[in-house]
Parts: sequence; structure tokens; C-alpha cells
Amino acid sequence: MQEKIKEIAARVRELRELSDFTVKDMAEYLQISDETYEKYENGTEDIPASVLFEISHKLRVDMATLLTGEEPRMNIFTVTRDGKGVSVERRKQYRYQNLAEKFIHKKTEFFIVSVEPKPCGTKPETNSHPGQEFNYVLEGSLKVYIHNNEIILNKGDSIYFDSAYEHAMEALEGKPAKFLAAII
Repeated sequence: MQEKIKEIAARVRELRELSDFTVKDMAEYLQISDETYEKYENGTEDIPASVLFEISHKLRVDMATLLTGEEPRMNIFTVTRDGKGVSVERRKQYRYQNLAEKFIHKKTEFFIVSVEPKPCGTKPETNSHPGQEFNYVLEGSLKVYIHNNEIILNKGDSIYFDSAYEHAMEALEGKPAKFLAAII
């Protein structure tokens, strides 16, 4: 996984430099410190999927280009077979599977996100990013933390929220959970 993180970081750095943006430009756009952004580009800190999504918008490339190094080519439709989406373990607590990485100029990124249960009493790390997010629970139960609220979602439940607010998801009942996420 560390090698994949370094590959993505190198692509981000190269595209930023080609786009004539400074580290400061990117950090300000992402509303993070210069130091954190530099850690992302150096591959010493994993880039959350939500931040990678924002980086792709700033650099005007598809997120799939950052993840795979290949330009998407499909513009009428793309099919992703069960279990065949590009898997990315972007954060330790989640595993993302991109469902439309081959479609060019997407307005929304779609992922299947798997969440493993954590030891009792361990609250997940929160993150935030510009835009909105929609999550639909496919398996298990989740506790969603968002802006000082805790919401329990079970299979078939969904939530739509402003992702600029700090948020996180936690698998419940000691079992993994899986949800469809759309980052807009």
C-alpha cells in the first residue's frame, strides 16, 4: 500500500507543477496547512479520498488519473463489474472501490466504501472537504458522526450532507459495514 501512496503522491506533485500551482496555492484551496499538503505530496501521509477528489478538481483532471495514472476514455457509458472497481485504501479506517473510474469528466465520484469495526470506545478520525456527499448503506450498520451529531444508519438507510462539516463513519455491532458513497 505504501508504494501506491507514493505513486499517487508523485502524480499529484507532477500535475501541480505542470499546472503552475504552488504548494501554498493547493494548501489554501484545500484549507489545510502547507505542511500537511507537503506530506501528501511526499507520500509520507496518505491523501484522504475526499481531498484527492478536491485536488483533481483544482488540477482539472479526473480523479482516476490521480489513482491509476491513466486517463479515462469513456464518454457515453462505463460498466464496472462486481468487485472490479479500482480499489484504494485511502484511509486506514476505510477501503474505497471506485465505481466509475473510466468515465471522463464526471461530476460525481462513486465509491463502495468498506468500514471494518474498531475496538469499543474508539471514535474514528473525522475529515471534511468542500461539496456534498450521499451515502447509502448496503450492509451492516453505521454510526455517522457529523457536526456534533451521531446518527445510526442500517441497511437501506441513506444520508445526504454538506461535507464541509467534519464527519466520519463507524461500523457497529462488531461487524463490517459497506455503503455506496457519492461525492459531489
